[in-house]
Amino acid sequence: MKIVSLQPSVSVILDRLGCLDSIAACTKYCLDVVPALRERSLPMVHDSWSTHPEELLPVPADLVIASVPYRQESLTAILRSGRPVLALAPKTLAGIYQDIRLIASIVQQPERGEALISDMEAQIAAVQTRTAALTRPRVYCEEWGKPLIHSQMWVRELVQAAGGEFIGEPGATTTEEAVAAADPDVIIAAWCGAGDRVPLERMVKNRKWSGLGAVQNSRVYCIADELLNTPAPTLSQGLQALARAIHPGVFGAITSPHGRQIEEFVAITSKLK
Repeated sequence: MKIVSLQPSVSVILDRLGCLDSIAACTKYCLDVVPALRERSLPMVHDSWSTHPEELLPVPADLVIASVPYRQESLTAILRSGRPVLALAPKTLAGIYQDIRLIASIVQQPERGEALISDMEAQIAAVQTRTAALTRPRVYCEEWGKPLIHSQMWVRELVQAAGGEFIGEPGATTTEEAVAAADPDVIIAAWCGAGDRVPLERMVKNRKWSGLGAVQNSRVYCIADELLNTPAPTLSQGLQALARAIHPGVFGAITSPHGRQIEEFVAITSKLK
């Protein structure tokens, strides 16, 4: 089974299943979350948001697997390639587990799939146990900055597991004024495609958020995109990042990053006070 992977989440799942050899082509973003793919010289294709049928046609593959986010135009392009297509659209952790099971069955690794799911569930349960009796800071999580978009439902589930209260409606747009009115205790920026490079100081200054409690207490963070926006086993590391941001006294303080290691975050500096 040869697979064209149109999202990093697909490549991560195949990697954790021990099935990297199944990948016939992938996106440049897959290389960031699965560095081993860099050594394979695979054909590069655009992701599920911007795929062209012309680039899929030459790739010898049995299946194209796409996942959120989509556009109508990109879905049309994927279907025009004439290849069998599996289109994934998880919204919750339960949906992500189902996608892992489905991909594991396709590559004939159902036991490894169940092991991956069990490991994720165990890590989430362990964090929930440690935060069960703690106070629950109010957390604003942002997936995109123009317009402002709240992080997805599975991020809300992870925030709750990490001992926080998720502000707003998952996946919905919001405004600078609405966030300011909510006055969150913690602000998390995890912009799609931005890695860990969200400009936190400029973000706060341009939105006139300097008086918010999260800013005054230096509780504004960037968590790397692939840790929260990729519906895959990497969410376990995103959970650890959230737990550190929300309850640093229990899970350890946030530190400034050096390079792009998987558990890196950026804390906004005290000069914004």
